[in-house]
Amino acid sequence: MRLKHIKNADIIINSSNYLIKNPNDYKGKWNELFGNDNPIEIEIGTGKGKFIIDKAIQNPNINYIGIEKYDTPLVNAVKILNNIELNNLKLICFDALNINDIFDKEISKIYLNFSDPWPKKRHEKRRLSSRQFLEKYDLIFKDEKRIQMKTDNDDLYEYSLISFEENGYEIIKTDTNYKDTITTEYEDKFIGKGKNINYIYVVKK
Repeated sequence: MRLKHIKNADIIINSSNYLIKNPNDYKGKWNELFGNDNPIEIEIGTGKGKFIIDKAIQNPNINYIGIEKYDTPLVNAVKILNNIELNNLKLICFDALNINDIFDKEISKIYLNFSDPWPKKRHEKRRLSSRQFLEKYDLIFKDEKRIQMKTDNDDLYEYSLISFEENGYEIIKTDTNYKDTITTEYEDKFIGKGKNINYIYVVKK
């Protein structure tokens, strides 16, 4: 989906106290930034921020980091956060392709919500549930590796099931008509149109 450009998006998000402008400096030290030893969970492709913000509000004893490649969608998250004070949430404008540059054995759970399906075979490496990305994730998990994925794309769902199993993950739960209590903006739109939501929860010891 083409992103509608927002004028001065970079200035808006960089003015937020929630945005971490130098994430590389905190590799292996994110708990120090949060000021506690609570678990750290990340959402890759956080978009406009609805999911990660609601997670942080409802779970004050868990630290959350929302990662988004583009600055435009993060403008919405920043505007929401201007009226909220959350000590357990940070945002990063960063390409997840380089995720090993900013985390090192400190993440408890990864959320992949409505990621780009990259349907063409030649783009398989770009899928966030591909072997290439799963190998990167293995290096940033603290202990048990836990991934939760939601997608409206049935082909990506089937692909991901195979990819997870081939890369040593145990499939704990799947659902092809999932109803969540915390949703994303895209999720609300899809549900409104009657589209099913696919869900996967996997664990790797």
